[in-house]
Amino acid sequence: MSIITLLTDFGTADPYVGELRGVLLSRAPGVALADLTHDVSPGNIPAAAYILGRAWSQYPAGTVHMVVVDPGVGTRRRALAFSLAGHHFVGPDNGVFTGLPDLEHADVVELPVLESAAPTFHGRDVFAPAAAALASGKDLSTLGPPIEGSLTRFQMAEVRRDERKVIGVVVYVDHFGNLVTNLTGLDVTGCAGLEVSGQDAGPVRTTFGDVPPGGLVAYVGSGGTVEIAVREGSAARRFDAGVGSRVRAVFS
Repeated sequence: MSIITLLTDFGTADPYVGELRGVLLSRAPGVALADLTHDVSPGNIPAAAYILGRAWSQYPAGTVHMVVVDPGVGTRRRALAFSLAGHHFVGPDNGVFTGLPDLEHADVVELPVLESAAPTFHGRDVFAPAAAALASGKDLSTLGPPIEGSLTRFQMAEVRRDERKVIGVVVYVDHFGNLVTNLTGLDVTGCAGLEVSGQDAGPVRTTFGDVPPGGLVAYVGSGGTVEIAVREGSAARRFDAGVGSRVRAVFS
């Protein structure tokens, strides 16, 4: 059974996700549809890139990943389909694929935008038909001409290091209010503690149960990077922090 994952900023209060599903099921009967999320904040390309970059490899080879976080829909931004590491990806060329590894080695085609496509709903009229075609076994080369040049990517924050500290940033805030950083477990090995925007976040621990309710806990999360949380609370509120906030590992 073929799988198509869906990642959008559409929410679930409106019919848009249902329409995507209708096109996919009509054009690829029997396909399994898996929702990564539809709750990306509107137009939040970096959040979409983080979620896709974290989740895509959990699916089997041959999965089609469709991303529709597309504030430039209907403009001259390109519509893409490509294959990478045994998976297929469909979506806009606006940076949503920045979190994928070895993107420069992807085989990429540009999807045609037919006159019949609604200028405000390429998800339904451009990306869904392409995703369904790939899930049905169509060859990538049949979907459009090869693209020349590199894909659009945004500049990802880099970790800065010296002898006494390592400085990273918050790259994502989940719905619990946990602050997900770009620091790895290796970056914080042996550190005395963490700071968020200059405020003490305590030492690195293992899990939420290591602190009492309301306590701060820093840990290496399931995505492999350092996260800061408040047990049964919100670290984003506690620190008044968000994407881009500085996180420092201090070494004695």
